[in-house]
Amino acid sequence: MTAIVVSKTGGPEVLVPVERPRPSPAEDEVVISVEAAGLNHVDLRQRKGLNPMDPAHNGVPGLEVAGRVVATGARVRRWREGDKVCALLTGGGYATYACAAAALCLPVPDELDAIAAATLPEALFTAWSALVDMGQLKSGETVLVHGGSSGVGTAAIQVASLLGARVLATARSAEKCRACETLGAARAINYRDEDVAAAIQDSTGGRGVDVVLDILGGPSLQRNLDALAPRGRLVATAFMEGPLGEINLATVARKRALITGGFLRDLSPANKALLAQTVEARIWPWIAEGRYRPIVDSTFPLAQAAAAHRRMESSSHVGKIVLAAGAGA
Repeated sequence: MTAIVVSKTGGPEVLVPVERPRPSPAEDEVVISVEAAGLNHVDLRQRKGLNPMDPAHNGVPGLEVAGRVVATGARVRRWREGDKVCALLTGGGYATYACAAAALCLPVPDELDAIAAATLPEALFTAWSALVDMGQLKSGETVLVHGGSSGVGTAAIQVASLLGARVLATARSAEKCRACETLGAARAINYRDEDVAAAIQDSTGGRGVDVVLDILGGPSLQRNLDALAPRGRLVATAFMEGPLGEINLATVARKRALITGGFLRDLSPANKALLAQTVEARIWPWIAEGRYRPIVDSTFPLAQAAAAHRRMESSSHVGKIVLAAGAGA
């Protein structure tokens, strides 16, 4: 098979194609003929040596794919050869074949092609875990989604809206703000041109938001706490501004605020499987009804993975960037 490997730490040019043996499934795995693979920011960090890669994948990044099952392990019962699935991986997605845990595969919705389906696992698992499992978001509450035009951001805006929450979002341009509002945000705040804190206070009548979905960390931590309503929850899922920041604990005590967070990749296999079941049960019907739609920014052939990384690093994208790995890509 063809795979893209991180040949050494560095810029996008270190992503190079190689020939590798086609993988064989463990007893609880399937092998997928990959038609599309979604990009995620952690792919860039792994390429730069900032996040560890699972050594089992021999330098091949990629955390989500869509395609057809071509082989199944001895204990796999749900999936058969030819089934169309999308899957969450621990790595190895930038390839023409990939192994996935059977429990972390979901059926490709009839309404979607492989390109759109490849955008679902990482973004939806992350958004649901952050908003519902950690953030305890309820209908009628208000949530602030930072990075609303990102892959996770576009998913979180839609999921929160469909749960009955009011969504505020931040983005870096007027175009990206319009995209957030099209997806359901009641207000999108251009953080380059607007005072975010003032906009939040104005949009909530001075009360603040019930949940902050924080991808910033660092120096924004106190500002996010200030944005919380009484008994608000701050959920950290990434640290674009760094993992360290100072806070005033009096703010936490006065508001009875909760600070929590987590990485999807750190969940146990059993908890990931439960999350997969929940996402399928709750969000797949929304897809069938046309109420949730994947947002695909752009598609690149697998061999042009470096160009796809450059696109992501430019921060000009809205939604997900996808590698097309099927025939003719």
